[in-house]
Amino acid sequence: MVAAPPPHPEQPTSQSADPRLGRVVLDEPTLQARVKELAAQITLDYAGRPPILIGILKGAFMFVADLARAIDLPLDIDFLAVSSYGATTKSSGVVRMVKDIDVDVTGRHVILVEDIVDTGATLRYLRKHFAQRGAASVEFCTLLQKEDPAGAMPQLRYVGFAVPAEFLVGYGLDAGERFRNLPYIVVLNPE
Repeated sequence: MVAAPPPHPEQPTSQSADPRLGRVVLDEPTLQARVKELAAQITLDYAGRPPILIGILKGAFMFVADLARAIDLPLDIDFLAVSSYGATTKSSGVVRMVKDIDVDVTGRHVILVEDIVDTGATLRYLRKHFAQRGAASVEFCTLLQKEDPAGAMPQLRYVGFAVPAEFLVGYGLDAGERFRNLPYIVVLNPE
């Protein structure tokens, strides 16, 4: 896991005029470099046993696309949607499946790709869900993992960056469906 670099003073798009967008936590070059590093590790770890990448919608869609293009293995790719936030900026802790996958995971190696992990509730739910469906293995790849001072977070195999426990948007992460298209990640200032 790599710690987020120091904040950048400016934001490179016209959306930066929105007063809710705070400091840049991860710029585009830093994100893309780390995605390539994660893809290289997955390529090594899964040589000879092609995995199924399962992106968790909607936040992970950009990360999944970039990660999949950088992995040098045959892949199956699918998406599922779960919800623990609703329209708020704080997790409810209750996970519900909104859209399931279409591929059969029986006997397959599954890598669940998440945008950000904060409480670990979604991961615990999905690990149990895919184990019950007969997956040969279930691992997680998250772009961001929020700091966990209590140490209650499950162990993750692939983590891009450790980030502060702030509400972040950009590169797929949203606030009320906005800001997903930012090519970098910023702190969302409270209204």
